[in-house]
Amino acid sequence: MLLLAAAVGLQAQELKHIKVVLVGDSTVATEGGWGPGFCARLRAEVDCVDLAANGRSSRSFINEGRWAKALEEKGQFYFIQFGHNDQKDPPTVHTAPETTFAEYLRRYIADVRAVGGVPVLVTSLSRRNYKEGKLIVDPLHEYAAATRKVAAEEHVPVVDLYQRSTALLEGMTQEQADRFDAATHADAKAEGASAAKPDRTHLNDLGKETFGEMVVELVAEGVPALKEYVRLRPVAAVK
Repeated sequence: MLLLAAAVGLQAQELKHIKVVLVGDSTVATEGGWGPGFCARLRAEVDCVDLAANGRSSRSFINEGRWAKALEEKGQFYFIQFGHNDQKDPPTVHTAPETTFAEYLRRYIADVRAVGGVPVLVTSLSRRNYKEGKLIVDPLHEYAAATRKVAAEEHVPVVDLYQRSTALLEGMTQEQADRFDAATHADAKAEGASAAKPDRTHLNDLGKETFGEMVVELVAEGVPALKEYVRLRPVAAVK
């Protein structure tokens, strides 16, 4: 037992200090996304920088100069999740799953590789709307499919949050899923943002913790280079 403890301690000491950068929309951002819950479950050797912004799409995040600033962080890993605002109408944010959205994802991947980092694509967090007791499947599934396809073609890790969050929510009722709802949208004035109530897109503290932990679990399963940097914990089933 002592030898095992010593080995674990030595392994922890040998972890290099790294930086993980999160980019995406409000479902990743600190105010109402899974980012804070995810960052909280990383080891001390990780600087977790959440630069996701409300109301942004894969298009507008680049065009507003936010992506250039993210690249200046020189992170070793970049988590990239878009889709929620890409499906909206304004031409400054809209992209189509199989064409412009996929093209922008390839741009993110190429840019991360150019600065020596590792891109990790993340499929969108599911919305939490039900009809007649069943979770509604909305167009986000098309963007999730496009994300998986680009990840496979570009040989980058993919964190399939859409699939895993959908699987969790399909076993719930509307009332149960509403326990994750944000009280209000943090930036209702952002282009393409929605402040509709109840807010079944953004997350309260329980939602941040629950879905942030979900991303941690998916990283442990599918991103070998980061497995030693996450802190898993037993989580009681949400009923």
